[in-house]
Amino acid sequence: MISFCEMEISSRFYEVNNIRLHAAVAGSPQGKAMLFLHGFPEFSLGWKKQLDFFAEKGFYVIAPDQRGYNLSSKPKGVKAYRIENLVADMVELIKQVSTQKIILVAHDWGGGVAWELAGQHPELIEKLIILNMPHLKVMRETLKNNPKQILKSWYAVFFQIPFLPEWLSSLSNFKILEKTIVASANKNTFSKQEIAQYKTAWRNPGAVKAMINWYRASKYSHPALKRINVPTLILWGKKDKFLLPEMAEKSHLLCARGKLTVIEDATHWLHHEKPEKVNQLIFNFI
Repeated sequence: MISFCEMEISSRFYEVNNIRLHAAVAGSPQGKAMLFLHGFPEFSLGWKKQLDFFAEKGFYVIAPDQRGYNLSSKPKGVKAYRIENLVADMVELIKQVSTQKIILVAHDWGGGVAWELAGQHPELIEKLIILNMPHLKVMRETLKNNPKQILKSWYAVFFQIPFLPEWLSSLSNFKILEKTIVASANKNTFSKQEIAQYKTAWRNPGAVKAMINWYRASKYSHPALKRINVPTLILWGKKDKFLLPEMAEKSHLLCARGKLTVIEDATHWLHHEKPEKVNQLIFNFI
């Protein structure tokens, strides 16, 4: 058992798409299933404040470590992390955890997977909630045409270099990764205990390389970039240092039944900074 917040969350493993995924699971399996997808450089722990809240509300909550992260499999080769594989992982996981449509909540890179999953497999999803991640079509077009976003995404270009990003990220007990998270969030968002838990996850053999391979695999990926027809809620922290806020509205326009809520005083890490507000907004939507 893993202690997240005030509740005990079960640690489970699932065999999907020829790999093994670890997940944090809570609540009754008879409840409506909610799947939470983390981004870079987090893992299932990043949703601890949401898992606690929604399990208590009667939902069956599952937060996987996506491939390459924490205790999940770390297949070799950059192409193993193409968006096609990431989506296929979640398709198989959903079918194992629920016989009905699920609620999908996702942040950052997890949001990229979620956009594609909802576009390609709407039959699996009842409602979609995205936190600070544009639709991949919007992200792709913005990176082509907007110098401001190109500058903000400098790290994605740096990650294309072999070996060096892994070495620098791991240097001095993951100082750069720690600073990136802490400096881009509101003050006192991440506790020392949380950072220590992230470092434990990053310390797993091959984890940092696999996490960075998500970025490297982008050039080999072929996302469908479909319009979203399932009901969608986009929550956006306006103080995001990595993503331009106008991408939220452009993503909203790609949703047939979408709602956009901007949180003015939140950053990229809104689910950590404003858990009560974020949880209530999600609960009201679903």
